[in-house]
Amino acid sequence: MFHESIHKDLLINSYGSHLRLRFGCRVSKVNVDGGFTCPNRDGTKGTGGCIFCDNNSFSPEGTKADVSQEKQMIDGMAYHRRRLGSEKFIIYFQKFTNTYAPVDRLRDMYTRALTCPDVIGISVGTRPDALGDDALALLTEIARTHYVCIELGLQSMDASTLKWMNRGHTLAEYLKAVERVAGRGIDICTHLIYGFPGDSRTSFLKTADLMAGLPLNSLKIHQLHAVRGTRLAELYENKQLRLISCEEYVAAVCDFLERLPAHISIQRLYGSAPLDQLVAPAWGLKNNQMWYVIINELRRRGTWQGCALVDETLRAGNY
Repeated sequence: MFHESIHKDLLINSYGSHLRLRFGCRVSKVNVDGGFTCPNRDGTKGTGGCIFCDNNSFSPEGTKADVSQEKQMIDGMAYHRRRLGSEKFIIYFQKFTNTYAPVDRLRDMYTRALTCPDVIGISVGTRPDALGDDALALLTEIARTHYVCIELGLQSMDASTLKWMNRGHTLAEYLKAVERVAGRGIDICTHLIYGFPGDSRTSFLKTADLMAGLPLNSLKIHQLHAVRGTRLAELYENKQLRLISCEEYVAAVCDFLERLPAHISIQRLYGSAPLDQLVAPAWGLKNNQMWYVIINELRRRGTWQGCALVDETLRAGNY
């Protein structure tokens, strides 16, 4: 019934399961703060950053630029060994735009991340409009011997929504970045958010269809949520913004997953923030709990990731 990539209990192609099959052991991502900034903050592309952005709210405690990269790695690997029994690690350069620096600095940081024998590769979070030719060439070089994933923030495919959130790039720039990365032996992950003003299940399914047609390896999806100190929180507290309910989010994500090809693994299905920073929505769920809320809804429906695409193929007679 399922594509071989779909976990029979989880009903999706989970990234953790994908890594275990690919590398033969438990693999965890270790977050590192490399001290980067963002072209949407320093005036190159804009100022103020995205309307929802406060990197401290979604970064693990201990990942701070004033802590050495090596200590962040050592502490992070020790944590995942204790908690999950992980054997191998991917160093995740997460905060802000992690290709937005001279290539010599990037080479130094990426190379240092790979010196530990238990590190199998790196994951680099960046913007579609901040992936220079030098940075891409460097990552292509590293990908010849190590796992490399480039994580491109898109958030929404809608032009008016991108403008509203002060994103500072277009869908066309995202598509061009995917085209430039494809075929280089580098995994591509895309970040999406659901729950912006004007979002609907119909528009979200259009996004699923777009993702289905691109050479992506994985996705991160989470709900729009407001954390203290952001413009989004201001809008919410001034009653200028409605945030979606848990029920709305779960239904939309399940619809999305049903239309997503099975070969695309899912890295994230929920965004959380420390309780002292979260403004709304307060759903009272941890990341792993939300995963199972979504999985249980798929189970209730009798569906799984990619099942709608299978149905369409059968209806078309393309066996």
